[in-house]
Amino acid sequence: MRRTNVAATVALMLTLAGGASMPAHAGIPVIDAGNLTQNIMTAIEEVAQTAKQIEQYQTQLQQYENMLQNTAAPAAYIWDQAQSTINGLMNATNTLNYYKNQLGSIDAYLGKFQDVAYYKSSPCFSAAGCTAAEWAAMKQNQALASESQKKANDALFKGLNQQQDNLQADAATLQRLQSSAQGASGQMQALGYANQLASNQANQLLQIRALLLAQQNAVASKMQADADREARQQAAGQAMFDMGSPINRSKAKGY
Repeated sequence: MRRTNVAATVALMLTLAGGASMPAHAGIPVIDAGNLTQNIMTAIEEVAQTAKQIEQYQTQLQQYENMLQNTAAPAAYIWDQAQSTINGLMNATNTLNYYKNQLGSIDAYLGKFQDVAYYKSSPCFSAAGCTAAEWAAMKQNQALASESQKKANDALFKGLNQQQDNLQADAATLQRLQSSAQGASGQMQALGYANQLASNQANQLLQIRALLLAQQNAVASKMQADADREARQQAAGQAMFDMGSPINRSKAKGY
């Protein structure tokens, strides 16, 4: 109730009460103006208190509504399927696991590539020449070096191809997340979408990391193969120099 309306009502009631306080004629009951005024004031106070309670209830309802909004989770979660994406990328780019499973361990794979000292001590780089087993083992190592370079390069290109296919889907997911975050109706929803955006960013970083590993794998495979080939060539050249004449190729088949 507005204050002007309350004041006007009070003024009207007091005027009526003042008129009622005039002397009574015979046969007409006398109105107790003081009692009437007190009753009116009491009623006005009760109306004001009731209005105040209604205002408090409205404030509480607004607070409850705000609390519900701030505790409501996002209507839909737009996750980036990080585990599935990373699994697919690792399956395409992880060539080290192939050689670890094939040869038993990463050390066994690395042991296939030797240095100059190893080849200098090998019979294949001396007048004695290679045995059939030693010759077969050397040719097998050369084939492994070529195969590892090919697989590493293939894995790198497969990873790049997969990322090109995922770029459009990732961009659409990011756009949906940003739009949903802007339309959040409460703190909880905004926080939920913020967490999803952070998860999406972490997923992108993992994919970048996987691609970098694939690139490093390709570079490392080439470096191993190049170092092994250079070691063989250096050992062969040293053997020829030490003997003062070309080594009989029928005996020294390793180079």
